[in-house]
Order: sequence, then C-alpha cells, then structure tokens
Amino acid sequence: MPQNESNPPLLTFSDTENSPLSIRAKALVFADPQSRRVLEDVERVAPSEAPVLIHGETGTGKELVARHVHRISGRRGPFLAVNCGAITENLAEAELFGHEAGAYTGAVGSRAGWFESAHGGTLFLDEIGDLPLALQVKLLRVLQEHEVVRVGARKATAIDVRLVAATNVDLAQAVSAGHFRQDLYYRLNVVSLTLPPLRARRGDILPLAEYFLGVYAQRLGLTVPQVGEAAVHALLHYPWPGNIRELENVIHFALLVSSGKTIEPRHLKLNGGIATSGAPSGPPLEVIAGELRRLFSAPGEHLFDDLEDLIVREAYRHARHNQVRSAELLGVTRNVLRTLLKRHGLLPELESAGK
Repeated sequence: MPQNESNPPLLTFSDTENSPLSIRAKALVFADPQSRRVLEDVERVAPSEAPVLIHGETGTGKELVARHVHRISGRRGPFLAVNCGAITENLAEAELFGHEAGAYTGAVGSRAGWFESAHGGTLFLDEIGDLPLALQVKLLRVLQEHEVVRVGARKATAIDVRLVAATNVDLAQAVSAGHFRQDLYYRLNVVSLTLPPLRARRGDILPLAEYFLGVYAQRLGLTVPQVGEAAVHALLHYPWPGNIRELENVIHFALLVSSGKTIEPRHLKLNGGIATSGAPSGPPLEVIAGELRRLFSAPGEHLFDDLEDLIVREAYRHARHNQVRSAELLGVTRNVLRTLLKRHGLLPELESAGK
C-alpha cells in the first residue's frame, strides 16, 4: 500500500468506560484535506466553553472528534460518552441527572448521573436527536442554569460541564417536524462541526486501512500484509455506506481470509459480497478525484493540458457541438469556450480562419 507522504496525524484513543452506555472509540485519521479542515475548526473552538454539535453519518468518528475537543480544551475533568439511543425512556432522566434513594422502584441508593460524573470535564451525548421531548426540556434547563436536580431530590447541584452533542439526522428538519425543541437546538448549535462521510474524504481511506491492518495483524500474531494495487483501487472506489466502522470490519475480515502476504480484491468483503476490481462507483466528482490520484502517481509531461483537453472535448461532444450550450455547461463565456476549442483543435478549419 502506498504510504502517505504528508504523514497525517493519527489520533488514537482507548475505551476505558465499563458502562454499556459508553461508546467505543478506535482511531481518527486526519489525512484528507476535508478532514484537516475539520481538525482546524476543532482546534479553534476547543479552548472555549461553548457547546459543540457534531453532524455526521453513523461510523464517521463523531465521538473521536468529541474526544479531541476535550483533549485540547484544557478541562481537567473526565470525558464521558453516552449514547442517547441506548437509554431506556423511563430511566433516561435518572441516567443523565442522577437519583436519590427510593426515587423509584429499584432505586435502593443515591447515585450521581452522567452530568454530575462529568463535573469539570466534557459530556458527549451521541445521537441526541433520540432524546424524548420531555427530557429535552430538562436538558435545556441544565444547560441554562448549570445545575441538575436528581430524580427524587429537591435541591439542585451545581455542575461545570462542557457539552458536546452529535447527531446523524438533520436536527433542523427534526425541529420543523416537531420532534426536537427549537430552543434546545439553538442552545446546542453554538458551534457546529460537520464530519464528512468516508466516501467524501477518500484521502483517509488508505491511512485508516494501514492503521487497522497493524492493529489486527498484531492481535492475530500475523505479519502485516501488503495491499495489492487492485485491492487499493477497490478500497478507494467503494462508497463505504458504513464509513470507518465498515472499513475496520473489511480489513479485519481480509486479514482472516487472505492467508498470504498480499491482500487482493477477493479478500475484501464489500457491500455484503467479495469486491471486484470493476468500474468505480460513487458520486462522479469523488470517482474523478480517485482517478486523479492514480494519475498523479504517473502524471506524464502534460497532465494539465491533457485534462483540459478531455473536459473541453467531452463537454463539446455532450452539447452536440453547440458552442452556446457547451459554454453554459462549463460555466464559461462563449469567447472563453472558443479560445479553448481553438487551443485543442476542435473548431473546423474554416471557422478558425474566420469564415
């Protein structure tokens, strides 16, 4: 597998929480330009006390971004992560805000909730859109007053907690649909970070694959294999609907079945089946970006001119040699288009002569 010459920073975190509500974290790679921009935003906002809302699909590494926010924030307290979708609705309030002994059946003793436990640190609420509306009201009050009231208690407890929340749904649409409180949305959305899906930051794919290869090869007592060129092509052009989590599973499986020194496309279990090295798939600009990376490894002497010729020629053909439509398609003026057509020999000789 080709090495990344820019030596992207690799942030790894271990999961030390034993609660079933804690979220596992593996590795976050900042190699792709889009990821680097997210990292720059994180480093700018981390030292503040403002709530952070992270948007992104499942498996994109939202918790890892939240951990990095905490790590460089300067806060001395713990980082605690809670999956809101895993909290049962009837116990959600007690889980978040704590309870006193006898507050409900089974509450044999007092217990601090997640907010109290995160005092002085950062609390990460993943999939916050899953919180029931009744609990959203109480969460809003906690954020406004900086204090919690345990279930069954009358006295409030002051807290100092930085809240980072994440969602894989559009909360603005959830507000419009009446599923999420508008006032809470505005309170959470002070700082907004968007973590692109893996298919939109393909520069992260190979560094992540290298990381997971190293981790699982060590666990299995294997020598780290090479990834063949065809397998690299398959990894780069697969759309990764499961994002980083799916990539990790694919690499783990490939190590188990490869039984050799090289991973080939047949070892990659992609989209429920074994990958082939056929035509690339995905959004057109992302496919083009992947092919450009391949070209950059052997660019030739006139890469820019060749690419410009290809774009102009294909646009002119698509528009059935109509100059006005070609110019509109490319977003340039007709004069600019005519200059390009002449440069690449696409105008008839008589028209080029001024006829």
